[in-house]
Amino acid sequence: MSTKHDMAVQIAALPVRWDKKGRLRVLMVTSRDRGRWVMPKGWTMDGKKPWQAAKIEALEKAGAVGFVSDQAIGIYHYHKRLAKNRSVLCRVTVYPMIVDRLKRRWKERKERKRHWFSLGKAAKLVDELELTHLLRDLAKNPKKLIELEELRPAA
Repeated sequence: MSTKHDMAVQIAALPVRWDKKGRLRVLMVTSRDRGRWVMPKGWTMDGKKPWQAAKIEALEKAGAVGFVSDQAIGIYHYHKRLAKNRSVLCRVTVYPMIVDRLKRRWKERKERKRHWFSLGKAAKLVDELELTHLLRDLAKNPKKLIELEELRPAA
């Protein structure tokens, strides 16, 4: 965990896909502690670029496989609860991910639920105000995500 001015640094994936009707959906998972809906996120990883770490978090926490951009789509802050009623302020850099498929078996499947939501619904479910704004902005202007889909390397 790297800290800067007592702020911890984390990364998150914003896993998205377009459904059969062409509507943008975001994949969220429940937190292990209180079952809140959150983005798949975690600590930065030694030897990994931040977007590579975000891709690993999406796989471990949500079973999501796909293309993660090296361009962050936003940042939000939250207080991560630690032991003994302590918490640390975390700065989370969010990397968009175009999901190709979901694995049926993944590392944290017994500890979390996952669900696809519209961006508007996701914005209402999250606790972090900055993340709410990020999701609402994307819902209004999905251009960044459409560009990401177009930039994606051919498989």
